[in-house]
Amino acid sequence: MRKVSQTFFFVTNNMDKIHLKGCRFYGYHGAFAEEQTLGQIFVVDCTLSVDLAKASQSDRLEDTVHYGLVFETIKKQVEENKYILIERLAGAICQDIFEQFPPVQAIILKISKENPPINGHYDSVGIELERERA
Repeated sequence: MRKVSQTFFFVTNNMDKIHLKGCRFYGYHGAFAEEQTLGQIFVVDCTLSVDLAKASQSDRLEDTVHYGLVFETIKKQVEENKYILIERLAGAICQDIFEQFPPVQAIILKISKENPPINGHYDSVGIELERERA
């Protein structure tokens, strides 16, 4: 039986990623009165840039960003607040993530509305923010 040697190379100029895709929450955000009163489903995709080198070797939760806690952070912001603009909602989510998860160096956050009160045919409308830790 041949013994295989494992060699790991860590790229330091590119960050590793954690993805949360298709997270669905009910909230009351929007410029129209119906959106603020009736609410609707918001779909959130979040990509976090994090150095996962240590976690990839240690297999320890404390060496990564717990995506379950990130999910709860997003959920709280969507479900407990009310904004006119989803741009503002996205900004608040990014701010919370940076405050609560110091290892996160950058965020790409997408928020979509599948049923906004707009007459027409479309899959969804939404925004995307890209933010880096200052």
